[in-house]
Amino acid sequence: MELEICVYSVESAVAAQEAGADRVELCSGFAESGLTPSAGTIRLVRQRVGIQLYVMIRPRGGDFCYSDTEFEQMKLDIDFAKLNGADGVVLGILLPDGSVDVARTRELVAHAAPLPVTFHRAIDVTADPLQALDGIIAAGCARVLTSGQRPTADAGIDTIRQFVQHARGRIDIMAGSGVKPSNASLFINAGVQALHLSAKIFTKGQMTYRHPFVTTLSCAPVPDDEILSTNREDIRQICSAIKSL
Repeated sequence: MELEICVYSVESAVAAQEAGADRVELCSGFAESGLTPSAGTIRLVRQRVGIQLYVMIRPRGGDFCYSDTEFEQMKLDIDFAKLNGADGVVLGILLPDGSVDVARTRELVAHAAPLPVTFHRAIDVTADPLQALDGIIAAGCARVLTSGQRPTADAGIDTIRQFVQHARGRIDIMAGSGVKPSNASLFINAGVQALHLSAKIFTKGQMTYRHPFVTTLSCAPVPDDEILSTNREDIRQICSAIKSL
């Protein structure tokens, strides 16, 4: 059983390692549910973290149906991740009809080789989840992250179980979204090979002055006087939960 922590900063990646995680999924763009991180972030995380580093390859927020230009951008981002010591990449491409774009996913898997590819939660917005899983397997992905087509993985546990049974060991199933120490056993007992969580907390930044009329990002999901961080204790507790089963 592997434990992957989604992180959005160098500091959070270090915290995840110190708390016992096996792997980090490095992203930017918390408000967009994860975008490709900056060059500097990738390099610094690789310098300071020895556990597995998987880099998100997602050129923008919104849906997962990408233009030819965005597709080329994804290839270049994969190249940079490989050159800077990533152990794998995370991506997902769909067609307009809600099915997996198997051809272009396969092309990116080949482009990323020898690094393994995780197909992210784009599977959770596909029209036919088991058909989507077959397409992801056919494209050569090593792992798929899913909440079972529900907002949280505990709500989607029945579909996650179906994925595990349908995969028959052809691909690793990783449960994510709402995974925490108190429900980790639910997913472990369902037969998944990995757990994924952000263990996020928000801490006060260093600014003592706040302008009375203007905020830095008025539409952001995080108040502009707080910083997204990682809760080491949550990670330690879920590591203990895994070891106890």
